[in-house]
Amino acid sequence: MNFQRQLNSSPPEFQLAPMLDVVFLLLCFFITTAVFSQWEYEVDVQLPTATTGRMPERLPGDIIVNINREGIISVNQVTLTPDALLARLTKLAQLYPGQSVVIRADRATAFDNVMSVIDLCRRADIWNLLFATGDEEQLTSNS
Repeated sequence: MNFQRQLNSSPPEFQLAPMLDVVFLLLCFFITTAVFSQWEYEVDVQLPTATTGRMPERLPGDIIVNINREGIISVNQVTLTPDALLARLTKLAQLYPGQSVVIRADRATAFDNVMSVIDLCRRADIWNLLFATGDEEQLTSNS
């Protein structure tokens, strides 16, 4: 057996093609994620304003519950009944304990509608609730 090293061995080369493939796949992933994250903000909801409030940064996996002026509940641009929302929230709480829910309610919606969504979250054992608000600059720019 020959245990001697070869003296003329070349150093390992950097493979560019697999690196480009990985970068391309990451680019596709982040572009797709950015598109889907903007869908929730396209729902026609005028947020109430607060001087210290701001729209929370969306974390991966956050569920955003939109409540429009008429009290209609939508998630991912799909209108849900309270029972369907409860089923979705219950499944979410079972799969991801401690998961947060962002509630985006229109400023003209009745408080009963917001409280019904909060009650559904509590029944589904979700306690990490965030409330989206707008700032006064958005209010003046939208008017």
